[in-house]
Amino acid sequence: MTAADRVRAILLELGRDGARLADMPSVLVDLCSRALPVTGVGLTLMTGTDYPAGLVAASDGVAVALDDLQFTLGEGPCVEASRTGRPVLVPELASADALVGGARWPVFSAEALALGAEAVFAFPLRVGAIRIGALDLYRDRTGPLADDDVAEALAFTATATAVLLHLQARQPIARRPGLAEQDGDAPVGAFPQLGPWTMPLAHDRAVVHQATGMVSVTAGVGIVEALVLLRARAWTDQRTVDEVAHDVVAGRLYFGRPT
Repeated sequence: MTAADRVRAILLELGRDGARLADMPSVLVDLCSRALPVTGVGLTLMTGTDYPAGLVAASDGVAVALDDLQFTLGEGPCVEASRTGRPVLVPELASADALVGGARWPVFSAEALALGAEAVFAFPLRVGAIRIGALDLYRDRTGPLADDDVAEALAFTATATAVLLHLQARQPIARRPGLAEQDGDAPVGAFPQLGPWTMPLAHDRAVVHQATGMVSVTAGVGIVEALVLLRARAWTDQRTVDEVAHDVVAGRLYFGRPT
């Protein structure tokens, strides 16, 4: 079976039993977790700065926690996969000298191990140079993926890309800064990159985007720097970025201009 044939077979399986298009990401991660020798799977949208923008679907709670961890820290396999455009394969996360693309993940590795992830694998979702997301796999035991398993993961990655693009095409254009609200469905070409404002997400970080804008204004810094401040505060307080963002939006936490 060719790679294209396998993608078509997965798409047919996704549509079996009349599954709705909106449910297909969840069905896909469940199929992927059963087809591969992994413990769990997550499907994440990525931003233009190669950080997780939102979790589309996950097969279990650890996959959700790994996505949240990478968003909070700004490091990890899906971040690296999105940045490099290449699969990231770490068969032994506990190895202190594990290198991926020349980048170390000391904090992510320690936290992921505490969650029960012994090995992690990430595959970028791209159309040419356009970054869409990443397929994150984890396993509760060490060991590499066999060549056939990597080929299967790549088939699920191509399928996930097709599903997300199709979902994007069917989403109405929503209001966001610099884009007027319109009626009707947005063609795929209308967006150079998928974003959390148009995709139905299992974990929507709208409050983080709102808090980032507020911190940008009150601290007098750019959006990227504002998100760094939120992440730093979350790490210092040993909380998630979502929790810190909720405090900012509720007025319980204020980031002023540096003196």
